[in-house]
Formats: sequence, structure tokens, C-alpha cells
Amino acid sequence: MKTKLLLTIPFLFFTAFILAQNTISGKVLDQKGKPIAGANIYLDGTYDGATSSETGEFSFETTETENKFLVVSFLLFETFKTEIDVANYKDQTIKLRENINALDAVVITAGTLESGDKARVSVLKPLDIVTTAGSAGNIIAALQTLPGTQTVGEDGRLFVRGGEASETQTFVDGIRVAQPYGATTNNLPTRGRFSPFLFSGIAFSTGGYSAEYGEALSSVLLLNTQDEPDMDKTDISLMTVGLGVGNTQKWKKSSLSVNTAYINLAPYQAVIPQNVDWNSPYQSFSGETVYRYHFTNGIFKLYAAFDASKFDLNQENINFEDKIRTDLNNNNFYLNASYKGTFGTGWQLTSGISYGYSLNKVKYDINDVNNDENAAQLKLKLRKTVSDYFKLSFGADYFITKFNENFDDNASIQASNGYDSNIAAFYTEGDILFSKNLAAKVGFRLSNNSLLNETNIAPRASLAYKVSKSSQFSFAYGDFTQTPVVDYIKYSKYHQFESEKARHYILNYQFTKPGQTFRAEAYYKDYSNLVQYDTRDIQYNSVFNNNGSGYAKGLDLFWRDSNLHKNLEYWISYSYIDSERQYKNFPAMATPNFIANHSLSVVTKYFITEWKSQIGFTNSYSSGRPYNDPNQTQFMNGKTKSYNSLSFNWAYLLTTQKILYFSVSNIFGTQNVFGYDYARTPDSNGVYQRQVVVSTADRFFFLGFFWTISKNKNENQLKNL
Repeated sequence: MKTKLLLTIPFLFFTAFILAQNTISGKVLDQKGKPIAGANIYLDGTYDGATSSETGEFSFETTETENKFLVVSFLLFETFKTEIDVANYKDQTIKLRENINALDAVVITAGTLESGDKARVSVLKPLDIVTTAGSAGNIIAALQTLPGTQTVGEDGRLFVRGGEASETQTFVDGIRVAQPYGATTNNLPTRGRFSPFLFSGIAFSTGGYSAEYGEALSSVLLLNTQDEPDMDKTDISLMTVGLGVGNTQKWKKSSLSVNTAYINLAPYQAVIPQNVDWNSPYQSFSGETVYRYHFTNGIFKLYAAFDASKFDLNQENINFEDKIRTDLNNNNFYLNASYKGTFGTGWQLTSGISYGYSLNKVKYDINDVNNDENAAQLKLKLRKTVSDYFKLSFGADYFITKFNENFDDNASIQASNGYDSNIAAFYTEGDILFSKNLAAKVGFRLSNNSLLNETNIAPRASLAYKVSKSSQFSFAYGDFTQTPVVDYIKYSKYHQFESEKARHYILNYQFTKPGQTFRAEAYYKDYSNLVQYDTRDIQYNSVFNNNGSGYAKGLDLFWRDSNLHKNLEYWISYSYIDSERQYKNFPAMATPNFIANHSLSVVTKYFITEWKSQIGFTNSYSSGRPYNDPNQTQFMNGKTKSYNSLSFNWAYLLTTQKILYFSVSNIFGTQNVFGYDYARTPDSNGVYQRQVVVSTADRFFFLGFFWTISKNKNENQLKNL
């Protein structure tokens, strides 16, 4: 009897165990109904689960009896999690959605060339800014090797897709820089104020950019400072044009980087004469610093830069027998404080404030022209990740600008002009990810300008579709407004101006795979409300209106490759543009004198391991630019000869931390012509005489020694050269 009882008890436990088991079964499919093999299916908090078969089916048993969470996960798909009734979950169908955060997800690329560690597609790396032959460490010169830009050698600023240089705005860490270029005078090229050394990422938008940015008709240049330096180090630079010193200190939660430079072209030009009659060649003393502090959920940055420069030269003018002496002194200061961090559930905050000050003291013979500008921006942006498929951004900007200019001929005329402008703007934008292959961005910008007494609404929209693993199409549309430039708006006390406007349409195709990038982009820009005036030169009593118009249309091509040959990297960019405007004092619709129909750049970089060297070549070509010959009846009917320049650079590693660097621009000394200045009145024979506008130097030679001092003795400035 006892034996039967001992046998019966285990049998009853076993029977109860069998009866308590529940079977969970079903099928795992994607959104198109195709089976997913190898998906992991399990009950959260248990070891009970299974893997889907080739047909997507799964089945497993569990002793759980109450409601539990069922989890289904698989690479490239979003994890599925739902609460189920364990006893009644059989033969269910589960559809997984593609993980839009996957590395091969679609990214909107229309109008934007982005680089840096955070960029999804790297087109121009920060390293390229200084290793591109002919750039001489100038961010703007390096960008001019990209499609959509124009080489305007007598100016030096960034001209994009038929737009003047003033139509491009520069931002540091999302905050606008009111004075991004150094001071200059007529037909003397300038440079960008910022050294590339402190920046980790660059986004150059040639059009169709986000509603977050305004007051730019053509493009925006976004510069992002480094979040975290590598280590403590000191950089020393000895150059034929000056010297520089930099130091970085890194602590547990913070870091500080400082760069200073002194430039003096006098010794260089004493050895190599220029096409300029200098009384005192260009000199400058500049510096910049970035302080960073890392909080638990964010980072604070304080960026400051100053630049004091001067030069004195004599310039020929076809309208005067004697040269005109131009003596210029400029002081510039820029301060930028920003914070970016996360809070709550899915919220991101970006805020900042900037202040820029520029003072110019210019003497033209006996005439004094002094001006100063104070510009500030306040910025607040919030971004909410509603889901993996929708992100909402909204924010506000407030721009304050005060400009004053005083003229004194030191005889009988004194005049003062200027303006105070306050612009308040609000923007909102939604990022919608329909799937891994389809994405959209839709938003608008609302701005009110107190000086112009007007309010504008500018819608923006873009769409991207991925057609294969390596290629995608993007389309962008946007309306853009901008306050007229200072040359006009300083006379606002005499005239009422309106914002100038542009509308962009962009179609982009991009192909990328490791080591290769190809972009093709077609665009159309429609200009309206452009400023016109009725005098030869801009003056206070000119009759102004906003009736001007124009268009720009074209095709940009870009190819970058590092797979063709070991240690070789190169890119090729080509741009075609057809653009006409009726603005300024143009009597008819015509192509402006800064536009060349065809532009081609070829940039190569080769690393020679045996020589411990990196060499590079850049060849830039553009077809002739139009100019107006008053001796002809047709307006803007002249064309300069084509522009061509071949440049070379060589970086040689003396030791691990010591580099010798040499570069020469325009190796063959090609006599490039940028245009012609014509006399205002004809001579005795009825002919308007002219003088040619050429480069300030046929070639520019540079030699530098760069030394880095760091604890690991492996750091050097090769990435900055």
C-alpha cells in the first residue's frame, strides 16, 4: 500500500506539471508580409522562448499562467513588446517594423554637404580644409572646391549657386556669426575669420536648409566646435607669414583650448613682390578659445574669438590720374555661449547667445569712413522624440543689430548713416520617418522685422527615398527671406525697404559606399523683391525699390574616391549654372559678373609612407565671367578668359611630432583675369578706357614648421595641415 502511495504522489505532481504548461505559438513577418527567420521570441523575465523558423513560425511551452510580456527582437527591426494572456496566445501573427535607426536608414541630403564624426555621409572632412592644396588653411578656399560654389578671386568670400556672398550666413554651434570675414577693400580678397583647428564638423548647405536657420537667401555654413579634445598638448607654428601658438588643457569634466596667431606679410613680400603697391602690408593679431564643461545630461561651450588687422596700400583707379591711398584698421570680437542637453523623456534642449562687434577705420586719401556694428542673437530650441518615427523641433530666435557709419571729407562734408534692426523669429519642424527607406522633413519659419515693419512666413519641406542599400533620391523645397545688405539698409532713414526673397527647388541623387561618394543635384532658384537703384553708385539720394527679380538653375556633380589606389584620395566636382538677374542698377535682365557658367575642381592627396610625406594637388577651372563694356550697346556682353589654377602642397614628417610643410598656389603663374573696371566718362575719342582686375599675386608660396608637444609624444599637427 505504501509503495502504491509513493508511486501515486509523483505521478500526480507530474500530471499537474503537464497540465500547467501552456503553448505559445505564432508567426513573425515584416511589414510586407515576408517571414523573418531567426527572430528571438521570449517571455520577459523568464527563460521560456524560441527562435523563428525559415517560414517565420515559432512555438514554445511555458509553465507561466498569468499575463506576461512577450518580446520579439531581430537585427534591423524594432523590438516588439506586448502584454499577452499566456493561456490563450496561439497561432498569432506578429509584424515587425524596420528599425529606422539602422546605419543604412535614409537621410535627407538635398542641398547639404556634411562632414564630421556625427555626419551620416562624409563629403568633406574637417581634415580636408587644411590639406587641400591652395586653401592655405582657409575654410572658404577649401569649400570653393565643392560643387555649387564660384571662385571670385578678387573677393575671396563664398558665392553659392548664383547668390552673392552676402546671401550665405555662417553659424558656430548653431549661433549666427554677423561678421564671418576679415576686413578688406576693393579687389583685395579676404579670408574667413575662423581657424579650422577648433572645429570637428562642417555642414555646408547649398540650399533648401532647415527652418531653424533664416536671414540667408542662398546657403548656410554650420561650424561645430569640438566636444572633447584628445589630450593635453601644445602646438607651435613657425611660418613665412607669421607664427602661432596653441594649447589644450583637459580635466575630468571640462577642457580649454586656446589658439593665437600673428601674421605679417612684410618679410614675405620683401622677398616675393606682389601685384599690390603696399605702404604697409597686411598685419593681424588674432586668437580664439573654446571652454567646454560636461554636465550629466549636456554640454556647455563658451567660444570667443578676436582679430585685429591693418594694412595700407595705393590702388590704381581708371577714373583718377593718381593712385588712391587706402589705410584700413579693423577690430573684431565674437563671443558665443551655448548649451545642449537632454531632459525628461525624449526631450533635447539647445540654447545660446552670441555677440559680435566690428570696428572699421578706413582712410581714402583725405576722406575718413568709420563704421561699427554690434550684433547679437538669442536662441532657444526644443526637440522632442515622440517616437522612433517622429521627432518635433520648435524654437525661437531674436536678432539685434546696430550699425553706424560716419563719413568726413575733412573739408566740407560730414554725414552719418546707420540702422537699428530687431528680428524676432519662431520656427517649427517635424522629422517623419515612414520607414527605413522613406523620410520627410516639414516645417516653417515665421519672422518679424521691426526695421522693415513686415512679417514673413517661410515654409520648408524635404523628402528622401532610398532606392537601394547604397543610393537614394532627395527633394527639397523652401522659401527664404533676407534683410537687404548694409550698403542699402544703412539709408533706411531715407527709404523704406522690404526683405529680399528666394524660392528653392532641389533634386538630389546620392550614391555612397565605403570609400566612395557620388552626388548629382539639379536645382532652380527664383528670386524676387531684389533691391534696385537708379544711380551709378549706391548713395543716400538714390531712388530704391524692391522690384528686382532673377533666377538661377543648374547641375552640380561630385565624386570622391579613396579605393582607386592605395594611399590615394581624390575628388572631382563640376558645376553648371545659368543665372540672370535684374537688380542693382541693371537696365535689363543679365548674368552678374561673379558667375561663371562652368566650374571644375580636381583635388588629389597622396600619402607616401617611405618618404613620411603627404602631397596634394588641386586644379581649379572656371569658364569666363561676364562684364559690362560701355563701348558696346548690349549690356553685360563681355566675357573674361577662362580661369585656371594648379596648386601643390607637401607635408613632411621630420619626427613624430615635428612637421615641415610647403605649399604653392597657381604653380604656373597663370595670368587670371577677374574682370575690368571702366572709366565713368569716355576719352576725347569717345572710348571708355579700362583697367584689368587681376590677382594680387601670380603665385603664393608658404613654408612652415609645426611642432606639437604632448605627453604621449605621438600627437602632431598633420591633421591640421
